[in-house]
Amino acid sequence: MSKRFQLTPEQIALSEERKAKKQKLQAQAQVLPSDKTEERLLARPWLNLNNTTPANGIRVKLMTWNLLAQCLVRRELFPTSGNVLKGAQRQPMLHAEILRHGADIMCLQEVDSLDKILPALEAAQYNHHFVAGPGKKHGCLVAFKRTYEKIDERLIHYDELHVRSEGDENTRRGSSFRTRNIGSIVALKDLSNDGEGVVIGTTHLFWHPKYTYERTRQAGILVREMVKFRSDLQLENWPCMIAGDFNFSPDDPGYSLLVGDQLNAEQRDRLETSRVVHLSIDPTVPPTVKGAPAEDEGGAVDPDRVITSARRAVPADGLLSDSELASLFSAANVVRSAYDEGLRQYKEASSTGFPTFGDRMSLPRTKKGYYEPEYTSYTHYWKVCSAFLPQRHLLTSLSKTVLDYIFILTDRPAVVDGLLSLPLVKDLVPGLPQKGICGSDHLSLCAEIILPPISPIAESEARTTESTDK
Repeated sequence: MSKRFQLTPEQIALSEERKAKKQKLQAQAQVLPSDKTEERLLARPWLNLNNTTPANGIRVKLMTWNLLAQCLVRRELFPTSGNVLKGAQRQPMLHAEILRHGADIMCLQEVDSLDKILPALEAAQYNHHFVAGPGKKHGCLVAFKRTYEKIDERLIHYDELHVRSEGDENTRRGSSFRTRNIGSIVALKDLSNDGEGVVIGTTHLFWHPKYTYERTRQAGILVREMVKFRSDLQLENWPCMIAGDFNFSPDDPGYSLLVGDQLNAEQRDRLETSRVVHLSIDPTVPPTVKGAPAEDEGGAVDPDRVITSARRAVPADGLLSDSELASLFSAANVVRSAYDEGLRQYKEASSTGFPTFGDRMSLPRTKKGYYEPEYTSYTHYWKVCSAFLPQRHLLTSLSKTVLDYIFILTDRPAVVDGLLSLPLVKDLVPGLPQKGICGSDHLSLCAEIILPPISPIAESEARTTESTDK
């Protein structure tokens, strides 16, 4: 009987190496968008604002987009989207949209299918940093051109961080719902400009429209932690840029506190009615619905959108008052919105400006948030569900609305020099995702931001501090 042939360890290793190389090439062939894919996407012109570029000014082109994780796709949520909901149809559209704007840095949310998106990013010369909340099948990804180098990172677990210093653990957290949402912060050194860099933060805040307090708490924690992260690294001269899906509109308490506005009576009422404690925080709360609470939009199929399985908060729960929430955001940490500033400038200079959130909601033109895009999310399901909701703010939250932003936090006089335009409503009907329009239920945003070089005095102080530390 002949002896069975066996491969040597070296031959096995070589075979595995060839197999892995073949699989990688096949993956790249599947996910790299063709020119035809890009041509079939809706054209979105770039809006040049023609700002004067400072001598030796630093330019950062930043994009943000919620990709709509494939694991969250449900036919009943997007009944008008047809076959584009299939991963094989969506992936080329997603990758073409990601790459066609030539962003220096991209903040992406609801990212899954890493085996498909990472080869596309690598082939386009991007490095990346990916994180996900505990137990979640999708996460947040920061992609950056290789002209940047990541020097540090920080993961923000909103469920675990404190908002007050006294009391037991739950009281110090002051949370109303364990959502498993996270924020991701990275410090990126600019390799082409000595001493320059940017601190990038991205997040996807809790989706449930009734949990206004929890979402506001999360936004405040993100800004606080970004400023602390930058200070810990002694990079105060680097700008902070925050981009992501905040799941609130410009008339929301969270937005107002971010941009330094006072809360109005309606916003205070929305915060107060959402100061509850869910059974995910207090297991003694009797459940009022069957099954586990929906922590992702993909589990959101209840058109009533009411708070369930929760009780009213008491002082021992540690939930922040309106004034304490304002202190969490801090006047020193007021952010600026790239689109609110950029579209204001564009509309004031052009007679053909795009419709804005303020136009649609009939807000005062002086109110911050007026010039945010008319929509960044437009879906059939949420429009249908909004018919069941009498409250004005839920109509805003659940129908087509604005959920995505690019914020700037810096003492340097940064200016917005260009923006990616938004489609008109006629192009979005009957709802996203839609073949040839957009592969997600959200629209991407992209802004080019110019910063003057660090002043010689500030640069000298930074170098002195660095040498002292050594």
